[in-house]
Amino acid sequence: MSSLLARYQRIAPYYDFLDAPFERKRYSALRPLIFAGLGGRLLDAGVGTGRNCSYYPANAEVSAIDTSPAMLSRARQRCPTVAAAGRLFQMDVTAMRFPAHSFDAATATFLFCVLPDDLQVPALRELGRVVRPGGLIRLLEYVRPHHRLRRLITRLWQPWIAWAYGASFDRNTEARVPEAGLELVESRYVVDDLVKLLTVRVPA
Repeated sequence: MSSLLARYQRIAPYYDFLDAPFERKRYSALRPLIFAGLGGRLLDAGVGTGRNCSYYPANAEVSAIDTSPAMLSRARQRCPTVAAAGRLFQMDVTAMRFPAHSFDAATATFLFCVLPDDLQVPALRELGRVVRPGGLIRLLEYVRPHHRLRRLITRLWQPWIAWAYGASFDRNTEARVPEAGLELVESRYVVDDLVKLLTVRVPA
């Protein structure tokens, strides 16, 4: 995780600028899907600069984590209510300091496409640990598309996103869910065959 932390410390001042075209054209329409039907004690894992904050459910008490202090400093400005309540934390998603069953649900937005392959299962297991039995984990992630043209475009983009974000289209998080002891409830594409929304349940 040290290389990821260094990367996001470096990119934090420019992150919102780089993401702005995608935020306008794609992400702003997807963020409400992440939180649909969720409430209670909610964890936002990988909060980044806080783009999700405007979409948090009114009936949720949200805590949010990120590994990067530089990203969190921007999240504090965008998420004043969460910040004022002292619920923004610098934490590694693979080793969180929360007690077991602390949350009713958890979300992660484009976090697992950043995590390297060897951290996929540990991160899923850790989310499963902090969410109560029967609770949901919702993930929004990029995947490698099947369509020939989109697949070619992602190949061309891969060096840039790997350098800038440490991300990949080939993490295959969905396949790791059973290995982490969790249950896949729903998997559906929300942008062509490029972005998937996964809903996962912690076994009761």
